[in-house]
This record gives sequence, C-alpha cells and structure tokens, in this order.
Amino acid sequence: MTALPTTRPGRPDERTSLPERRTTRRSAGRRRSTTILVTGVLVVAALYFLVPVYWVVVAATKSSGDLFATNGFLLGHTFALWDNLGRVLSYDNGIFVRWFLNSVLYAGVGSLLATYFAAAGGYALAKYRFRGSQTVYGLILGGVLVPGTATALPLFLLFSQMGIANTYWSVLLPSLVSPFGLFLCRVYADATVDPALLEAARLDGAGELRIFHTVGLRVLTPALVTVFLFQLVGIWNNYFLPLVMLSDTSLFPITLGLNTWLSQVNRLPEFYELTTGGVLLSIIPLAIAMIVLQRFWRGGLTEGAVK
Repeated sequence: MTALPTTRPGRPDERTSLPERRTTRRSAGRRRSTTILVTGVLVVAALYFLVPVYWVVVAATKSSGDLFATNGFLLGHTFALWDNLGRVLSYDNGIFVRWFLNSVLYAGVGSLLATYFAAAGGYALAKYRFRGSQTVYGLILGGVLVPGTATALPLFLLFSQMGIANTYWSVLLPSLVSPFGLFLCRVYADATVDPALLEAARLDGAGELRIFHTVGLRVLTPALVTVFLFQLVGIWNNYFLPLVMLSDTSLFPITLGLNTWLSQVNRLPEFYELTTGGVLLSIIPLAIAMIVLQRFWRGGLTEGAVK
C-alpha cells in the first residue's frame, strides 16, 4: 500500500530547503503588481528629493556665464568647483566659515539639548502619574499646532526687554523646546519602556534619574534619533527666527548669510557662484548626519525586553 504524505495542507514540505522556505514566506500575500507600484512610488519620491541636490552639485561646478548659458543638469564648459569653493571660504575674510560655525552651534547644541529635554519630559509623562499630567500633555499638543513664525515676534519683544536680542542666546533658547519631540517621546516611552524593567531597577536600588539615564534613554534610542534629526534639520534650515532676532552679520547662520549674498546678485553676478557653492557646502553636514544616524532607526535590541 502506498503511504500517504504526512505534510499538512498549506505548510511547506519538511524536505523543502531553508532558502526555499524563506522565499515562500517573503512572497506569500504579496502581488507582483503591488511590488511594482510601491517601487515606482518610492523611485518618484527619491527623484523628487535627489534632483534638486544634483542640480546644486552641478551648478556649483559652473562659472556665472556657464550657469545661464548651459543646461542646468549638465556640466558647463569649465569645471570651476574648486575655484568657487575657494572663493566661498575666503570671501570677506572667511565670513562663510563664521556662518557655518554659527549654524553648527545653533543646530548642534540646540538639537542635543532639545532631544534630551524632550526625552525627559516624554518619559515623565508616560511613566509617572501625577495631578495635572493630562493638562500638561494637552498644552504640549497645543504647542505642536502653533507655528514658529507666530511666536517669533513676541519672543523678540521679550528678549529685547531682557537684553539678549541680537545675541547667540536669542536663537539658541527657542531651539531648546520641541513640542513635537516631547509628544513623540511620550508615545514611544509609553509603548516600549516596560514597567517591569523600571521595577527591577528600583529593586536593585537605582534612583529615578539613574533609571532614566541607564534604562529609559537606551530604550528610547530610535525615538531620540528621530527627534534629533528633526531638530537638526529644522534649526539648520531656520531662516525666519534669525532674521527677526539678529542684525549683526557675524552672528548669522548659513541660511541668513546665503540670503544676503543672493540679494546682491543683481548688482554683482559673481555672487551666483558664491551662493551655489555655499549651498553645496551647507547640505554636507545634514547628509552626513542622515547617513550616520539612520541605522539607529532599526530599533534597539532592548526595545520592550523583559528578562
């Protein structure tokens, strides 16, 4: 008598090789048309973001004449990238370098402190119950809806009375507050920081601050990277707040400094070369930060772990 197969319907044969099983799992429930559609949408989105960057790179290699006489997406007759970058770094006794360092200060320090404060506030609202916590959370959600341009003028009047307008503090202090970052950290902490981890740390004799720094921050790493990158990009590209707060060109960030160069192109066309070269240099730190930090978005190994 012929033996009947022992495999269950809908399940792979025991004799099926491991690579074949993995391929079966990956392809299960996925249509080819859906894959093509999703890939097409991602390609269009990638081109939408990369084409302007490509144009900036090409434009920075051209002289003022080639910039208008040649196709914007093709190289010019002369490769003037290094000459343009040299003029950017040396113009007006290296004022661009000063603007670059100012942006590093505003965006670097502001992003780090804003991320830390957002993590501390979100962790506290998620893991501690106290009177008025929901009211505080509601006010924070309201702060997310208020655009930064609406608070720039009141902040300028307040800082003027305090005597810190037209200083580094007038741009740095507003950058330390991130309502969206606090909201994100609160949601993420509520979902991933297991109360059992906190209770185990308390039983070991750890204080609340130590628990936050050794347990909470490690579990919150993916959310912290997200908040940091959002703050870094937002502060680095911020234009309106420095425009309102600052009048001394030595305190300008890159955005405000490049705009002053751009406003002079009608009088001096060579400022086109300075502006395109400066824009190219200004996007390098953001690209480096994105490449280095994107790996943390995969999630922490201790996310939600209980042993």
